[in-house]
Formats: sequence, structure tokens, C-alpha cells
Amino acid sequence: MNTLRNKVQLIGNLGNDPEVITLESGKKLARFSLATNDYYKNNQGEKITQTDWHNLIAWNKTAEIIEAYVSKGQEVAVEGKLMTRSYETKTGEKRFITEVVVSELLMLGK
Repeated sequence: MNTLRNKVQLIGNLGNDPEVITLESGKKLARFSLATNDYYKNNQGEKITQTDWHNLIAWNKTAEIIEAYVSKGQEVAVEGKLMTRSYETKTGEKRFITEVVVSELLMLGK
């Protein structure tokens, strides 16, 4: 059990063009969503597609690559780790969000 780690691997399509910002420190941050599909058959034998959406972020060199080469609809494979953070809305309500922090990216398809 000592070898278990926080590791995520996903293959899917970008739901939007990545939003890339440069922070005051000079670091780059890319944010984008990824859709993954799973398929199963219901009781009537019909093929059902279930789509899940994932929030992803990438830093520095990975963010630069994403900014230059990745766009909406493109199929990618990513590896990273799950991170949960909290933030406060304008009305003072505390919310939580879980994101995949991308450490590796592979562009697939055309």
C-alpha cells in the first residue's frame, strides 16, 4: 500500500480553448475542461454514452505548450494529480473545486 499515489490519467476532448494567463511572478497558468466518455448498454440493449467533465490546470512549460498547440475539440491524454481547493463567492459562500493538475500531456488524433 505504500506505493499508492495521487495519480490521474485521462483521455478526452477539450471542451473549450484553454485560458492561459501569466502571473505577476512570470509563471504561466493554463485552465481548460476535458470531456471523457464512457459507454454501457441499458436494460433494452441500447448503447448509452455517459460524458464526464473535468477541470484541468497546467503550469509553466506545460501551460506554454497547451497555449501554442492545443485547442477546443482536440483529443489529448493527460497525467497529473487531483487537487481540491476552496474559494469564496461574491456573496461570501465557501465553495470547493477539484481540479487535475497536469504534469504530462500527449496530443492525440489529427
